[in-house]
Amino acid sequence: MRNLEFGWFMPTRGDTDDYGEPLKIAAGLEMFDRVALAAERAGFEYMLVPVGHQCWDAWMTGAMMTRKTTKMRMLVAARPSYINPVLLAKMISTFDQLSEGRISINLIAGQSETENIAEGVHWSKEQRYEIMDEEVSILKALWTQTAPTDWHGKYYTLKKAELVPKPYQKPYPKFYLGGGSEQAAELSAKHSDVHLFWGDTTEQIAANMKTLRQLAAKHGRERDLGFGMRLQIVCRENEKAAWEAADALVRHVTAERTDYIRTYYAQSVANQRVQELARTMGDLIAPNLWTGLTKARPGAGICIVGNPEQCADVLQRYIDIGCHSFCLSGYLHDAEADRFHRLVRPILQDRNRGRLH
Repeated sequence: MRNLEFGWFMPTRGDTDDYGEPLKIAAGLEMFDRVALAAERAGFEYMLVPVGHQCWDAWMTGAMMTRKTTKMRMLVAARPSYINPVLLAKMISTFDQLSEGRISINLIAGQSETENIAEGVHWSKEQRYEIMDEEVSILKALWTQTAPTDWHGKYYTLKKAELVPKPYQKPYPKFYLGGGSEQAAELSAKHSDVHLFWGDTTEQIAANMKTLRQLAAKHGRERDLGFGMRLQIVCRENEKAAWEAADALVRHVTAERTDYIRTYYAQSVANQRVQELARTMGDLIAPNLWTGLTKARPGAGICIVGNPEQCADVLQRYIDIGCHSFCLSGYLHDAEADRFHRLVRPILQDRNRGRLH
């Protein structure tokens, strides 16, 4: 049985507790430091650093945050075709050496076709997954082979490529992937250490885990692939206060903003699923599991809302079906990290003795 791990989110476009208003706290080192240090004090083990077009650069931000924190791993995205794989391997292994093992890699093919086109990425989604598969295979070869690396693939050709330094973590840093398409599942089964699902019913997550285990078995990795959840959280001392805070997040969100979310990210299968849940199941897909944030933000918009026991209950349901990694975010991010530490973590620690340190 795997130990439980918890990660937090770095809001690199700025922070807010009201999606209908301008950002209350601007992006920058002052806020980044405050969130990272609050998350580390709260016992979070890794920090998801996003890569949307409105976000500050994840590589630079993540590197800066390792200088402020002492234990926090940075979960930084490797996006297909953005960085030559030999340079990417060097960047990651250098980061890994300089931070003494505080980097993990988030595999993202891209949520928005509009954004990809804007940034000069002309590959189709299917091609991006093929490129990502090839790039990760190249990374692993460069990190583990002692002799120079040759590679003859569909998208890349290498001749006697050498890599210095090798990674600090052996054999290399962990890979995470969150995606809902068949290609995402295939890639995760082949390469990931953790597949991060977005919020869904426990029945659906259990079915998805079964499928992924079967795919991983084809690569001899059924014991290597772990599972986690990417969720939002609004926890307060009592349930009424939690729902008031949740409502405040979306109370002023316009119909135009909601329509933008649904159209700009329409080709992402994972985004399609969270929008389907909101459309077909309404505000709640399970007790204290709210779809309201899907009106305001793309991606993992399913949110845990409640008092400490209720929030712990939601997380425990996912733990009980086999999830061990939880990547959370809440508003404002430094304050919610502290609330999680004080109010929810002790309950989970008591219920899962020996699995949460």
